[in-house]
Amino acid sequence: MNDSLAQDLSIYQLALAMEAPPQPLPLSPATLLSLLRSQIDLLIDQKIAATLWVKLPPGKIWQSELMRYQSAVDVSVVIYNCQIDERRKGEARGDTYFSPSLDDLIIKLLPNKLLQREYFVIVLSPQFCSLILAHRPPKRRKTQMLKKGSARKTMPLLAMTTMEGRVIQPVLDGIKQARTPESAPMLPLDFLCPTAPESALMNQLLVKQIQRQDEINHQLMTKRIAKLQQQNQKLYKKAQTKDEYLSNACQELRTPLTHMKTALSLLNSPTLKPPQRQRYLQMLNTQCDRQNSLITGLLDLVHLDRNLQDSPLESVCLADVVPGIVSTYQPVAQEKGIMLAYTVPTELPSVWCVSGGLRLIVINLLHNCIKFTPSGGQVWVRSRVHGDYVQLEVRDTGIGIAETEIPKIFDSFYRVRSGATDESSGPGLGLTVVQQLLWRCGGFMAVRSKPYEGSTFTVNLARVRDRSSV
Repeated sequence: MNDSLAQDLSIYQLALAMEAPPQPLPLSPATLLSLLRSQIDLLIDQKIAATLWVKLPPGKIWQSELMRYQSAVDVSVVIYNCQIDERRKGEARGDTYFSPSLDDLIIKLLPNKLLQREYFVIVLSPQFCSLILAHRPPKRRKTQMLKKGSARKTMPLLAMTTMEGRVIQPVLDGIKQARTPESAPMLPLDFLCPTAPESALMNQLLVKQIQRQDEINHQLMTKRIAKLQQQNQKLYKKAQTKDEYLSNACQELRTPLTHMKTALSLLNSPTLKPPQRQRYLQMLNTQCDRQNSLITGLLDLVHLDRNLQDSPLESVCLADVVPGIVSTYQPVAQEKGIMLAYTVPTELPSVWCVSGGLRLIVINLLHNCIKFTPSGGQVWVRSRVHGDYVQLEVRDTGIGIAETEIPKIFDSFYRVRSGATDESSGPGLGLTVVQQLLWRCGGFMAVRSKPYEGSTFTVNLARVRDRSSV
């Protein structure tokens, strides 16, 4: 067969062209493997020495079945391993097999786009002949897949299997004509395919196919059960987390309410003096602020939990966000006697973050540093490029955090316990918000701290490499 004809050769189409051929069925590679295994089982059980013509998908599992057959049958077995001649194509396609026992029986086929997508196993023997043929349809265009929306990512194989010699013979002839001169010499075939297979062999083959299919079904069921168990465990843990979170939230909300109720009852005392009245009024005001802070933090977390995963990333420049936030906190820092400064070069590359996310990150970190820094302390905000990330560093000379406490600071409602702060210091949700935002943005944060020396929070945000693409 000349090269031009070989380029149009399709084993699959040859089989379809026969009168009333077996109807092709869509199936998975796992089912195709079970068909091959059931026929190998039959050949081994009956000790049938057959000649095999094969072209199988890449992977050791397919080749291991051929090796299993060779090693189990005492008499000589001939296996022609058909491969597309890659050297004639000028590029590798990953369709090559490596088996020392089959090196001298490799059949090189002329380059062919149709054959590249086809796999087959032909069994030839006086007792039993069969053909397993599979064709992988070309992938649909992306536009078509987007329109339908439900198209599978991996198209199923179209396969057929037959024991009829009138279908097998043209397929075999086509393969022989498509081979290259470099192929291994073929042994003469001195027999013809039987017109009809023996009923006993057919019954045995059917039993083995059912057994192999049962194995697949059992494996699939086992995987599905394991997957469902994992999903159930995740749902159970998620439910536990939500229950614990709700319990903590209720406890946190109850505390300021208790203080407010106590203050109100004391204000009703007829013997209350003006300084005491002023102190209780201040308690009410402080606890109302704390209650408002808790509710605001909870609403922020609920909003993030619902919308963060679907929020798109956008390009943000630190120089456009940080200075304004620092200016907002300057009066607070001055009132506490804290020196607040920042260094954010305008030439820094942009970073990826969700809309408004960078602002929340800076506000929460800066708020914490000022809150836990006593009068006379200092707070710095700096930024620089570090590899594929832009680092935002917020450092203070505050009360610091013990090393054992650092892993806990990202937990909801956790607050650093220190004599410098009280229970009204905040809801303990700021770093939880920061962590969730960083997870979505593909960033991360490192914390260094020592008690009474200060803390450094270093946020790493992925830089935008190509500004023109944004």
